[in-house]
Amino acid sequence: MTLSRRDFVRLTAGTGALAALGQFGRTAAIAAPTGSYRAMVGIFLFGGNDGWNMVIPTDARHSAYLASRGSVGIQRAALTPLTNSAYALHPAMGALRPVWDEGSLGLVLNAGTLFAPLTKATYQSRSDLRPANLMSHADEQDHWQGLRARETSRDGFLGRIADKMPASSLPPVMSLAGSTVGVLGRQTTPLILPTGGGLPARSGYSAGSSAKNSAITALGANADGSALLDGVAQTLTRNYDQATTANTILVGTAPTDAFFVNPSTGAALTSDLARQLMVVARMIAARGTLGHARQNFLVSQGGYDTHAGQVQTGNTATGFHANLLGDLAMAMAGFHKAMGSLGLANNVTSFTMSDFGRTYLGNGQAGTDHAWGSNHLVMGGDVAPGAVLGSYPDPVLGGADDITREGRFVPGVAQEEYLGAIARWHGVADADMSYVFPNWATWSTAGRGPLALFRA
Repeated sequence: MTLSRRDFVRLTAGTGALAALGQFGRTAAIAAPTGSYRAMVGIFLFGGNDGWNMVIPTDARHSAYLASRGSVGIQRAALTPLTNSAYALHPAMGALRPVWDEGSLGLVLNAGTLFAPLTKATYQSRSDLRPANLMSHADEQDHWQGLRARETSRDGFLGRIADKMPASSLPPVMSLAGSTVGVLGRQTTPLILPTGGGLPARSGYSAGSSAKNSAITALGANADGSALLDGVAQTLTRNYDQATTANTILVGTAPTDAFFVNPSTGAALTSDLARQLMVVARMIAARGTLGHARQNFLVSQGGYDTHAGQVQTGNTATGFHANLLGDLAMAMAGFHKAMGSLGLANNVTSFTMSDFGRTYLGNGQAGTDHAWGSNHLVMGGDVAPGAVLGSYPDPVLGGADDITREGRFVPGVAQEEYLGAIARWHGVADADMSYVFPNWATWSTAGRGPLALFRA
């Protein structure tokens, strides 16, 4: 079998930071986006976040919430209230309240994987309309990132958006969550970034040096016309050049680092998610150097598979889940401040995703089990002030939205309606939405469409 240069790049994608940099032979599908700079920052909460304890109703529904949540319910007095809203955040998420108050935080209620619009009745009667392998970690992570609800994806929505961007000195799609499917395009290979330090560079390598490619040049010269070996030589050369460029941004300190602090103590944030978003802030600050009019990022936080010990017995406002959400809130708030310092608060939108929601009913181990729909956060200066999109489900166990008796709710908002709104804000043309979202036709007709997440 003869391998082309493109075949070689696809084979090396995801095998490491340097392999992920290679993009030889790539051509832009469309012209550079017009208008001001914009960036999407996806925050994937691996394990299945309990969104029902992240966003909680504070009106009359709170009594039903407590009754149905059982061992994991949180008392109203402990919550982080959101001004002029019927909802509150988890007690540990106080760092995000100022972001809400300034009108830069939105809520998306009961979103999840859907192949077609479903009710409880159609879920029970039409198995052909259900997403495949619901409540499976691997499958639902794939569904969220690849957006093919009944099949496996080899590429993801952030990568497919990047397919429609022009080539640049570094790829415009970057991941600090590894080479997950969300950042893989059909034509685009992502830049995989470390959370600390720089990318590995070849010993003795010097960009522009006549000696830098002695072995690589020899490889290409002896290729006897082999597209594969010639591709290897060109890819390695480009990888090392790109690593040199990236490391001028990644190594050392940057002004945006100073905004990642605990708002209560002033101590520097040290969580892995904070370090990831710190790197994202640096790459955004360097957008001009990199020649990026648009950028896509994926970061992640793990640990959300909270079957046990989600809350602390006797004080459900604390526990393992509270620690995770506290880190999430402080990292997001610090990132928002960093964007403000760059004058880019309105140009950057960050948003949460997760495998699935958790059961509304807590289990006997002070935890929750795999479920379906969940709540999510969207942050950025262009978010509509006070935005609350979607509908909170009927909290009655076994009720109108629960497909079991433990609180596994049919989502009311499809991923395409949620993520599609952000993609449109980002600049994806209407003609390209079906490329980015393979099932777009289902969610852009019959009264369905992107959520009104942003300012008019």
